Amino acid sequence: MSGSIDPHAAASPADSLPAPATPRASLADQPPPTEYRAAPSHQLLEVRGLHVWFELRGGGELHAVRGVDLDLRRGERLGLVGESGCGKSTALLALMGLLPASASVAGEVILDGRDIMAQGERSIRPHRWREVAMVFQGAMNAFNPVRTIGWQIAEPLRRHRSLSRAAARARVLELLELVGIPAGRAERYPHELSGGMRQRAAIAMALACDPKLLLADEPTTALDVMVQAQVLELLVSLSEELGLALVLVSHDLPAVTQVAERVAVMYAGEVVECAFTGELFDTPRHPYTAALVAATPDLLQATPLSSIPGAPPSLRSQLQGCAFAPRCGQRMQICERHPPTLAADADGRLFACHLNGGSPHHTLPPAPGGQAAVDSGTQDTERRS
Repeated sequence: MSGSIDPHAAASPADSLPAPATPRASLADQPPPTEYRAAPSHQLLEVRGLHVWFELRGGGELHAVRGVDLDLRRGERLGLVGESGCGKSTALLALMGLLPASASVAGEVILDGRDIMAQGERSIRPHRWREVAMVFQGAMNAFNPVRTIGWQIAEPLRRHRSLSRAAARARVLELLELVGIPAGRAERYPHELSGGMRQRAAIAMALACDPKLLLADEPTTALDVMVQAQVLELLVSLSEELGLALVLVSHDLPAVTQVAERVAVMYAGEVVECAFTGELFDTPRHPYTAALVAATPDLLQATPLSSIPGAPPSLRSQLQGCAFAPRCGQRMQICERHPPTLAADADGRLFACHLNGGSPHHTLPPAPGGQAAVDSGTQDTERRS
């Protein structure tokens, strides 16, 4: 996390999301945050047509996230996977409104029926840390090295909950115990804790204001295997105990299978497949998902590993056809000319491929327990002008 970003700083006009490099609908032009969209009681988050562009120093721009649609139910755990550079972390930072000044954003983020991106920073700020919180990649970089762990966990409590120093202190000790850290470690500095302990402290800080949704950006990076397993187990137990919805970003597929109930696969800034975890890894439908699974070691099967030929496309220019076509062993002529649509096939499986004969609308898999959910229909993900 860059030191230039202060998510707790006081609001100012300069904090608003930057103007885009080229004409497109600004966030301020979208409906005001007071507009309420009735949502099913089980639905917590709807992301519709999320785009992120970055201005480049030498001119031009990079289209890092290209029309991402996601849905999340209350208490559900969703994995977001894909190769490095596919837009996973950028999408999460966009949901939090923590992108750098060189970025511009378009799309809708509906949280509990309200579009929290409708007016940029002004409409995101009331929800950040209170309803949506984030565990950043690399806890050592997320913490201030000259403040104690306890002081930093108490900061969002004082700023967002207006707690007294004594009340914030008591809540800090509760949070540390919740994540398995002895209360006495509150006076330690980040460098005095082990990597796993720092990551637990980062989770405690994210939970300080009792959010409904936790975004975890590769929280087990640079941790040894045993500590990784402990952190993942902690995330699952907190989700179940607190009714917390979770989005876990990772390129570690085995780790995702331990945590997520559903998985969305991203490639070149787009979601190319979404399914329940077991279904996705046992019977992947998109060629890219199948290639990812084939490149993952499996100790229970003696199948040889394979690699994915080529490299992901550059997102500095507009892509023609399917982004995965140059690397795909099943490509057809239509793949090189027309981009596929994320659609449901005859079995209700969502994937964006011309091999899919489904209809171009999103039908979510039934929720655990038999509860079904259907989104509002096809979303226009074309660039807004």
